[in-house]
Amino acid sequence: MLPLGTSPPPCRMDKELPDGLLFKDHDFSSDLLRQLNGLRQNRMLTDVSLCTGTCEVPCHRSVLASSSPYFRAMFCSNFRERSEAKVQLKGIDSATLEQIISYVYTGEVHITAEDALPLMEAASMLQYPKLLEACSSYLQSQLTPNNCLGMMRLSEILSCETLKKKAREVALTCFTEVAASADLKELCALELRDYLGDDGLCGEEEKVFEALMVWIKHDLQARKRHLQELFKQVRLQYIHPAFFHHFIANDALLQSSPSCQTILETAKRQMFATYSTTSAPDLHPPWHVPPRTSYQDFLILLGGRKDNQQTTRDVLLYNRQTNQWQNLAKLPNRLYKASAITLHRSIYVLGGMAVGAGKNVPSHNVYIYSLKLNQWRLGQPMLVARYSHRSTAHKNFIFSIGGIGEGQEVMGSMERYNSIFNIWESMASMPVGVLHPAVAVKDQRLYLFGGEDIMQNPVRLIQVTQGGFLLMTLSPTNLSSVRT
Repeated sequence: MLPLGTSPPPCRMDKELPDGLLFKDHDFSSDLLRQLNGLRQNRMLTDVSLCTGTCEVPCHRSVLASSSPYFRAMFCSNFRERSEAKVQLKGIDSATLEQIISYVYTGEVHITAEDALPLMEAASMLQYPKLLEACSSYLQSQLTPNNCLGMMRLSEILSCETLKKKAREVALTCFTEVAASADLKELCALELRDYLGDDGLCGEEEKVFEALMVWIKHDLQARKRHLQELFKQVRLQYIHPAFFHHFIANDALLQSSPSCQTILETAKRQMFATYSTTSAPDLHPPWHVPPRTSYQDFLILLGGRKDNQQTTRDVLLYNRQTNQWQNLAKLPNRLYKASAITLHRSIYVLGGMAVGAGKNVPSHNVYIYSLKLNQWRLGQPMLVARYSHRSTAHKNFIFSIGGIGEGQEVMGSMERYNSIFNIWESMASMPVGVLHPAVAVKDQRLYLFGGEDIMQNPVRLIQVTQGGFLLMTLSPTNLSSVRT
């Protein structure tokens, strides 16, 4: 800072005009602030002291009024502070007040993890929007799953939309970690409903249910009255039926609520109605909602042969954002003419010819892939080894149909996997064994269209089953008799 009365170096002339020169001193404003701050520090020409506790900070009313609408209203209106020599500021500690006044006179402030929150609260109260945003930007860089819920609440109080948006983004993206944080238990019922009901929540519905129950049981007597309203935020349609059966359907706390019992019964009928012949309107959940936006559809390529080479174990996922294929965990074995199906957000690869260094034999193994973990695991094996077969999924079941067996015979057998109880069971056989027919499910009926015999000749036949029992076989000449 230049001593008072000292002249600064001459500034350049910025622009020539027809009648002279337009002179601009680009340092004038900052120099003026520095001079005013020097006057303040030396208590020269100060006319008011801002006080908090035992701390007093001398200032200039004109500088304060020019820097903030808060102080403009205080000193330029008919408030008593207009003429008082000392003004008390409540809710601000002495260190924060010193930082605020330093910012007013210099335009600079040092924001740290220790003082960011009190500084932001003071900036909000005293109406310094740029300082508020600077604190917000710093806090955004410090967001973690453990503090994002607290930051959301703070940003709501301070009306800071940028911090609120970023904190909510972290809370939605990192739901699993947030659900384990202490802050989740401190949310009020309205905040929790808003959080768990958000379409953008990146979490499995099973975890949403567990988080809800942890919150309820944290203060059971006070919070159980919110159970029905909050339970509706769990999208039961997208919960794995096995989890629903074992952990939700018979939960004692849910069973103690008549309203929750009604929700459970409706979901149970919808989830486990296997052979009903009608699709009654009352079976639909009363709170129909789409899956959360974190649920995405993926295009995945499994195994096969590439470039006329041997059967590959490669698994590829198509990334729509980069327009490229990316490698996933390889299949545990090289499999020729296995079938693949998706059920409950997992991929099931069934049977196939196991291709190895020795003899190639049909396999009864089932491999299950989790995209979340990028891992394969061995599932419950089929009852019969087969390849060149077809599979389809319906409700909680997977059907494995036909194919070639260990004796290289064309099989008409069919078996069904129950994903709730993790068991395979035999079903009624097809009257005509075929290879890789087209398969469709409609109104609880399983339709097999065509296929090939062992000589790869086309089979002109439609076979219909329901509930594991053969209903009819139709040839193309009497297709008009088909009813669905």
